Parts: sequence; structure tokens; C-alpha cells
Amino acid sequence: MATSAPPGSQDTAIAHVVGARPNFVKAAPVVSALRARGAHQRVVHTGQHYDDRMSAVFFRDLGLPTPDVDLGVGSGSHAAQTAALMVGLEREFTENTPGMVVVYGDVNSTVAAALVAAKLGVPVAHVEAGLRSFDNTMPEEINRRVTDQLSDLCFATSPEAIGHLAAEGVSPDRVHLVGNPMIDTLLGNLDRFDADALRARLDLPERYVAATLHRPANVDDPDNVARLTERLHEVAELADVVMPVHPRGKAAFDRAGLGDHPRVRLLEPLGYLDFVALTRGAAAVVTDSGGVQEETTILGVPCLTLRPNTERPVTITHGTNQLVTEADLVATLDKALDGRIDERLGDTPPLWDGRSGERIASVLTRWSR
Repeated sequence: MATSAPPGSQDTAIAHVVGARPNFVKAAPVVSALRARGAHQRVVHTGQHYDDRMSAVFFRDLGLPTPDVDLGVGSGSHAAQTAALMVGLEREFTENTPGMVVVYGDVNSTVAAALVAAKLGVPVAHVEAGLRSFDNTMPEEINRRVTDQLSDLCFATSPEAIGHLAAEGVSPDRVHLVGNPMIDTLLGNLDRFDADALRARLDLPERYVAATLHRPANVDDPDNVARLTERLHEVAELADVVMPVHPRGKAAFDRAGLGDHPRVRLLEPLGYLDFVALTRGAAAVVTDSGGVQEETTILGVPCLTLRPNTERPVTITHGTNQLVTEADLVATLDKALDGRIDERLGDTPPLWDGRSGERIASVLTRWSR
């Protein structure tokens, strides 16, 4: 359990706000490092991801403390969900006033918590600050920009993020390059990602391409989904495709007949350990997920990101990632499967060394004194 301050106290309790599966992976090493320092903490789960396969299993896999509160907000349009998040978080921060609110990533829970905390005069720390795709059609990009402007502490995962924050007028004394806590979680669990055991348990082929797609640009338009389904069927002619289907895109891919190809295997969403084991054992990965771009960089698995941009360019310059379009997906993947892509497996990104949680905890405890 988290070391919680008494209800209603204004102790320097640190409130971690998490709501979606990427948040859990990033928060785990920060919560652990602060626990080791004896910090008072409170874990607030907004319930943005509420299905066991998208939420509770991650807490179990990562050893995160049971949330002190689950707001149970659930799904909805961006406006409806963000409004519900703000109402619930305002109640929580008023009844259990924290000394600091720590938010993670770029989901609606992140920006909602930053807005509520700032209006209540509670300091905000943003883990994964400064990432930019420069694509304002992405809801996540709006969330990132707003959250960074409201944050008293901006924890950057890579050097280019510092430049982005500076260009937006964020004072340098608010910015700290700490590395990537998601990589802390990855490195801390390497011996638990058993690709062979997963392959045997799920009866997967020896050679496969792992796929995961959930971004609105890829799954909300039926025409886009139809084209992607056709491309993935062509990929399946090169190697079996194994795809855990995110709830956001399930109905659209079902209608398009993605699972009709005999070499396409659709799975229910996987927990953290199983998903990374699936990634680790893949010949290549097709994704639109930011976290997967980072994980494949460390695991050395070729990653084809089906997007026109990425807020994580360091995974291209220092990792195995490259951007692809739907039109060039099959040809590029063919090269990857044949080992004909320069994977740029030189140095890993700076400070992606498994100690980011410690760096963040150090800054937070110094700042709160």
C-alpha cells in the first residue's frame, strides 16, 4: 500500500493521478522510489481505463499499491470524460489536499488533474513533459501542451523535450532531464518477459509480427480501417500477425474482417508482462503506440510506427523505430523481416538506464521541503 497521509490533512502527501495503462507503467518506479524514501503518497485512479485487462492486471503485474481511491469515471467523449474527471478530482483534492500532484503522460486524466490542481493552488509535476508531435489533430498533443504550461516541475525523458519546453516559454528551473521511468519498469522486469512461455501458452507461431493499433486516426474512420485490414492481410502473407485488440478499435476491425485471414490471430488485451513478452518475441512490431516505440528501442525489435509523426523521435535516432504509411507498410516490413533495415542500435537514449524513478523522487523530495 502507499504511505498515505490522514484523510483531509494538508501533509506534504504526493498524489499520483493515473487513469490509463501507460500511466501505470510510468508511475510504478516513481511510487517505489518515493516509498523507499518514506514519502507520504496517495494513488488516485481515475478509472479512465476500467476493464480488468486494461487496468487492474497492470497493478498486479507492476506491484503498484492498491489505489487509495478509484473515481470510476469510465469512458465518454473527450468533453464529457474530461468534465467528469475534473469533478471527481476536485472533490478528491479538496477532501484530501495533497502537497503535490504528479501526473503522467498525455491522457485526459493527466490534463484534468493538472487543471484542477492548478486552480486549487496545488503544485503539479508532469512526468514525460515536453514531448511534441506538433500535430494538433491528436488529442494527446493538446493535453501535453496544456499540462506543461500548468506544471511547476517538468520531468523530461529525452533532450529534445527540453528544447520544446524552452520554445514555449517554460522556465529552465522548472525542467529536469530524468530519463524514462517506463524503461525503469521494462529493465526491472526483463527476466519476467518470457516470450517462449507465452508462445507455448497461446499456441503462437515461432515467427510472427506483433501489431497494436488504437489511435483515432487509424481506427475511427471505417475507410481507414478497411485499408489497414487489407494491408495487415498482406503482411500476414509474409508472417503470421498477432494482434491484441484494443477495445477502442475492436468493433471497427471486426466489421472490416481483420480476423478472417487464417494467419491473423486476434487476442484480447494483454497484461503488461504478457504484452512485453509478445513484443520481445516478435520478428517485428507494427504499432501506433508511443510506449511500444520506447520498449522496442530497448528490446532491439524492429518497430514500424503507422503514423505521420512521433512525439518520440529519439526512438528513431537511437532505436529501432521508423515511421511508415499505410501504403508503404508491407514493403518496409518485408525489409525488416529480412534484416534489411538499419536499426541504429547504437547508444540508447540518454539516462534510459533504469534509474529515472530515483531521479524523479530525488527532485520531488527536495522540492517539497
